[in-house]
Amino acid sequence: MDLLPKTNDGYARKQYWEDRYARRVDDAVFDWFKSFAEIESILTELIPNKTSRILMLGCGNSPLSEQMYDAGYTNIVNIDYSANVIAKMKARTQDRPLMTWQEMDIRSLEFPAESFDVAIDKGTMDALLAVKGDVWNPPSSAVKDCNQEVDEVLRVLIPGGLFIYLTFGQPHFRKQYLTREHTSLEIRKLGESFHYFLYLLRRSLAFHET
Repeated sequence: MDLLPKTNDGYARKQYWEDRYARRVDDAVFDWFKSFAEIESILTELIPNKTSRILMLGCGNSPLSEQMYDAGYTNIVNIDYSANVIAKMKARTQDRPLMTWQEMDIRSLEFPAESFDVAIDKGTMDALLAVKGDVWNPPSSAVKDCNQEVDEVLRVLIPGGLFIYLTFGQPHFRKQYLTREHTSLEIRKLGESFHYFLYLLRRSLAFHET
């Protein structure tokens, strides 16, 4: 059974993901972009404290959280707006009881301010941008969605907290969503023949929610 949407903008629609994760054919794991093995050393560098409170944004059925858990990062909250995938992941990870799964929209996080040390997005913002239109000038709805995600992430990060975003999106397409006051942004290029980009947005220690 074909899991791909009929058009690329299907990736930006919640119903596509609900339907996809409802199919038994997609019960297996699926990892977007780099695998945990490929980025483990980077994550170890960026998150040296394994007790860090970590928010996984748009977790899908990626094995990343499970593999991080097995590497010692047990304080992980996974969210996705697909009820189907959250139910499946809860069932699949019963042997990792310290990790939690919640149905939630990344554009409207249901957590108090300053709840997490780290937030990770591995391709989720890319789905928000999978819409029809000019990639240089995306629709205002897509811009709003991306800005809402980043604003919400910064709200729930502690001062000094880190937003890790892994994508194939080049800086001239992504940097506009990740430029904020009271933050610092570092961009790393990964890979050789085909490049991925790692955006590291850190909230200022001096900035507090009011």
